[in-house]
Amino acid sequence: MTGRILAATCLAAGAIALGSACGGNDAAPSPPATTTSTTTSTTTTTITGGGGGGSTTITITAGVGVSPKTLTVARGTQVTFTNSDAVPHDMASNPHPIHTDCPEINNVGNLSSGQSRMTLSLNTVRTCGYHDHNRSSDQTLQGTITIQ
Repeated sequence: MTGRILAATCLAAGAIALGSACGGNDAAPSPPATTTSTTTSTTTTTITGGGGGGSTTITITAGVGVSPKTLTVARGTQVTFTNSDAVPHDMASNPHPIHTDCPEINNVGNLSSGQSRMTLSLNTVRTCGYHDHNRSSDQTLQGTITIQ
């Protein structure tokens, strides 16, 4: 009988210890930290922390092009392209004209003035170049997204 009580006590103590070790923090995760730096010709935005799933926006503006031109995001992020220009833009992955480097960007496609559309989730660690398919030589409409 003493052996059964001892075994039950050890089993209960082990379950409590395991529950304490495996129990998580029920607090909501903090949102990803965002840093933005700007120089006269390039804006770089970095989304860090949060383990992916965040999102950020690249804006297309007349006379400026895409901003930020360089973006670093966590795996799983979807990036929104917003056309604030008066003319349509057809955003696609490099290389032009086959658009095969980052097919997730090709989901954006043609954006009318005022329209926004998201990439698919960027899950593969890599750097993706993108451009406006109809203005492929216009460097103001070219940029990169680095997935970490």
